[in-house]
Amino acid sequence: MNQLDMQGRHAVVTGGASGLGFAMVERLLRSGAQVTVWDHDANGMAKAQAAFLQAVPGAVVHSVKVDLTQHPEVVEAVKQSIAFAPVDALVNSAGISGPTVKSWDYPLADWHKVFDINVNGLYYCCRELAPHMKARNYGRIVNVASVAGKDGNPNASAYSASKAAVIALTKSLGKELADTGVRVNCVTPAAVKTPIFDQISPEHIQFMLSKIPMGRFGTPDEIAAMVAWLCTEDCSFSTGAVFDLSGGRSTY
Repeated sequence: MNQLDMQGRHAVVTGGASGLGFAMVERLLRSGAQVTVWDHDANGMAKAQAAFLQAVPGAVVHSVKVDLTQHPEVVEAVKQSIAFAPVDALVNSAGISGPTVKSWDYPLADWHKVFDINVNGLYYCCRELAPHMKARNYGRIVNVASVAGKDGNPNASAYSASKAAVIALTKSLGKELADTGVRVNCVTPAAVKTPIFDQISPEHIQFMLSKIPMGRFGTPDEIAAMVAWLCTEDCSFSTGAVFDLSGGRSTY
């Protein structure tokens, strides 16, 4: 594992109790950061925290229970996290896939839920932590989008549209903060085998695999490596950018 320098830095990772977020937390801890995990699952966070401390002895890791779809809870989570230490990096990893159905059959409740978590919740986090970073003239925000936000996967309209929104928000916020020491970027992974696969039909999983020239899914560690670098000081001249992690599927 290449060594990245996050010594003395404090990162917040949403959805850090499982899946991609879990891998990102571990990589950041191994890079020397202290990390605060934001998640709605208190039991999951407790188990994850034990796993982190076993994997990285001496690591400093905190947990804050928060429903990202509720703006007041995000405001409170920011207060709690800043009390641990000033926040240097925000990784917006929390997200859901939603059902796999045609656009005209998509349940409205599910459509709103996908956007509440994938877009609104992410926006709340950026909205509340960007001024904190701007005031300190330093920060790194990394949003986890998806190659679906570029290509538009059939039978996944809410997920695709929500991730396209994440890409656009990243570009807007990156430009708004370009004259400060805050950098805002996003990653667009192709399918990665995590617990989110439990929400997706086997047919759709095979469709996603068929689109990847490398012929395999990505791994959480591969995504975490890129995200961790985007959280470092070395990422100094990229902002509002989209970093591809799709095994050759997307080349633009």
